[in-house]
Amino acid sequence: MSSAAATLEARPVADDAYLFGRRAAWFAYAMTLALMVMDYVDRQVIVSLFPYMKTAWGLSDTQLGALVSVVSVTVALGALPVALFADRASRVKSIVTMAMVWSVACISCMFTRGFGQLLAARAAVGLGEAGYGSVGAALIASHFPARMRGALLAGFFACASVGSVLGVMLGGLIAARWGWQAAFGLVGVPGLLLALLYLKVRDYRTVALTPTLDTATRSVGGVLRHVGKALSRSPTMLFVCIGGAAQLIVVSAVWSWLPSFLNRVHGVEPDSAGLRAALIVLCGAIGSVAWGALVDRAGARRPRNKLLVLAALCLVSMVLLALAFGLPALGWALSHPAQFGLIAAGGFVMTCSVGPVSAVVIDVIHPGVRATGAAVLALFQNLFGLAIGPVIAGALSDAWGLPLALAAMPIFSILAAAAFVRAARTYEADAARACAAP
Repeated sequence: MSSAAATLEARPVADDAYLFGRRAAWFAYAMTLALMVMDYVDRQVIVSLFPYMKTAWGLSDTQLGALVSVVSVTVALGALPVALFADRASRVKSIVTMAMVWSVACISCMFTRGFGQLLAARAAVGLGEAGYGSVGAALIASHFPARMRGALLAGFFACASVGSVLGVMLGGLIAARWGWQAAFGLVGVPGLLLALLYLKVRDYRTVALTPTLDTATRSVGGVLRHVGKALSRSPTMLFVCIGGAAQLIVVSAVWSWLPSFLNRVHGVEPDSAGLRAALIVLCGAIGSVAWGALVDRAGARRPRNKLLVLAALCLVSMVLLALAFGLPALGWALSHPAQFGLIAAGGFVMTCSVGPVSAVVIDVIHPGVRATGAAVLALFQNLFGLAIGPVIAGALSDAWGLPLALAAMPIFSILAAAAFVRAARTYEADAARACAAP
């Protein structure tokens, strides 16, 4: 046995029990949720500042989209190294460090004086946030019984929506009163305070690995090779990662560009546009919890039904959003309230995959590398989902105009639905194999 493995202890509790008891579990959950909110406040505050930045610096829509996407790119690149360290060391200390880094980086954005400087500062925000979703999900999954994970992880990732709501809303309100650069500084401070309080969360003991896993997880290169083998052995994980990323292309495009859409197309002032867009994001937050619970319920008797329901929900979101943005762009008369209602309905459904995909990945991964397995999903979601949506929509907007660009983006939901249907074929077998792993 290696020196690292010798210090590790076997799984401390059964999968149907609390790790340290209810009180410790719910405190860990509350703190992890609070930091997830601040993660996305700092990430999304910029979208309601687009009209101000376009006027002040003359940026193109592609450049504006890049300021959102660069965070997801650096999150994706850093997720595996951070999760690798967290799985082999301390989840709590890793989370504390991440929160401090992204908060300081967000505050630094207020001092930038051009596109290049702001792009670099935003990239630093992503480096701080890298791995937080996967490490936080692994910590929650280990604190709570398996039967509760789907709904709890849906709630955890719904906080991304809550944070996005607050970020979009606060960005517009702060910019209208103190200038758009001040918004970065004011939203960055709370994360620093929460990071210090997070030190009181109880960490879970690292799970002993098999000799193969212990060797594989000693380096990022080893992890990547192991991930490649794991994806080849677990079609469920591969196709769930593809489906989750594809659906997030749609989500990130709508969330990033809706304030600008309301400002340009309907003449809504930037601060009011931010507030209205925040309502759509709030619909997504509520929807992610509701659909997470529904998907859990759908899989109670036949687990594969979780993924089939997800596929159907993705297609519903595509229809609603395509109608909302496409009909007026093609010349069909649609009142502003009717259009906003359709966008809200689409926003409620389009976040359906947020919680369930994480639960499915955790179901089919070895317990000893849950954070690393979740980081693989985070890599797909950030690099091939969240990073792509704003830039593609921005580039299409520069070419076609923003209404047509947003009307075209829901087509990625078809890819998501197809991937989830394919994953359903192997989910039960892959989950049984992971459960039986030593």
